[in-house]
Amino acid sequence: MNYLTNMLTTFVKGFIVGMGASIPLGPMGIMCVQKTLSKGRHAGFIAGLGSSVTDTFFAAIAIMGLAYIKTFIDRYEDYVLLFGGIIVGLIGMKIFLTNPIKQIRYPMTGKRHLTDFFSAMAMTLTNPGSVFLILGMFAYVGLDTEGIAKDHIVSATLWGVFLGASAWWFILSAGISAFRKKFRLRQLMMINRISGILILVLGLISFFEGVWRLVSLYFSLG
Repeated sequence: MNYLTNMLTTFVKGFIVGMGASIPLGPMGIMCVQKTLSKGRHAGFIAGLGSSVTDTFFAAIAIMGLAYIKTFIDRYEDYVLLFGGIIVGLIGMKIFLTNPIKQIRYPMTGKRHLTDFFSAMAMTLTNPGSVFLILGMFAYVGLDTEGIAKDHIVSATLWGVFLGASAWWFILSAGISAFRKKFRLRQLMMINRISGILILVLGLISFFEGVWRLVSLYFSLG
C-alpha cells in the first residue's frame, strides 16, 4: 500500500514538473500557437508532443544522474547556444516564409505532422536551459532524483512528466483553436509573420549569446 501511495505521489509530482516546465511561453509556445492557428488543433498538439518527449528525456537525465551529460552541457553550453540558435532561427524563418492560407486549404498529412513533431523536438533539445528548468522544478516539488532511482519508481515520474507536459499542450492548442475561426485570412497571415519573427529573434539572441561567450573566452585565454 505504501509503495502504491509513493508511486501515485511521485506521478503527481512528475505531472506538475512536466506542466510547469512547459508553461513558460518560449519559442515552443509560440510555435504551438502558430501551428494551431494555421493548421488546426491537432497540429499544435502534435508539435507540443514533440516537446513533451524531449522534456521527458531531460527528466530522465536528471533522475538517472547522468553526470557526464550534465558536464557536457556545462562545458559546451556556448556551442549549444550558438548552433541551437541557428536551428531555432531557421525554424522561425521557415514559419515566416510559409503561407498559412495554403495550410488551411490543404488537409494535414501524417508526413506533415511528423515534420512538426520533430521540429518541436529539435527546438526543445537545442535549449540547454530546459535541463536546468526541469531540475529546478524537481527541487520545487520536493522530488529527490537520487531517491527516485533507488526506489525504482522512475517510470512513474517520467510518465508524470510526459503526461503533464502533454496536458499543457493539449490545453493550449484547444484553447487557441476555440478562437481560430474568428481570425480572418489576413490576420492569420500577420500572426504567422509575427510568430516567425519572434522565433527568429529568440534564435538570434541564443546565437549571439553563444558567439559572445566564445569571443570572451578566447580573449580571456589570450
